[in-house]
Amino acid sequence: MKILVINGPNINMLGLREPGIYGSGTYEALLSFVRSVCEKEGIEVSFFQSNHEGDIVDCIQKAYGEQDGIVINPAAYTHTSIAILDALKAVSIPAVEVHISDVKSREDFRQVSYAGRVCVRTYMGLGFDGYKEAVLFLKQYLNNGV
Repeated sequence: MKILVINGPNINMLGLREPGIYGSGTYEALLSFVRSVCEKEGIEVSFFQSNHEGDIVDCIQKAYGEQDGIVINPAAYTHTSIAILDALKAVSIPAVEVHISDVKSREDFRQVSYAGRVCVRTYMGLGFDGYKEAVLFLKQYLNNGV
């Protein structure tokens, strides 16, 4: 089983960026955490991070026929990117949306999730554990069609 983890803008700045909201863990710590979860579960994982919307769209498109599932944290593009939504719809790869913070308790403009409209599940406000939950859910979903 192959899962692609996509992170959007500013996720590479974890540990520096608003630690009161996003915690003190770095981006490298997040990758290490997800790698260990996937190794334990027998999942092949790859990662992509970009601050550029088109690069994220390209990555999603390249996943077609290559990946079984996607874990995506579109970050700020969650609330603005119809292009990412359309790319997810086009490839029809089961995707789970993740947010480190509890987006629902934040600013009004963060209440819309375009990507979430096509994702099979969303995890938010769980910090790095949201990625673990997303991976475990995708494994179950892909194996059992849950």
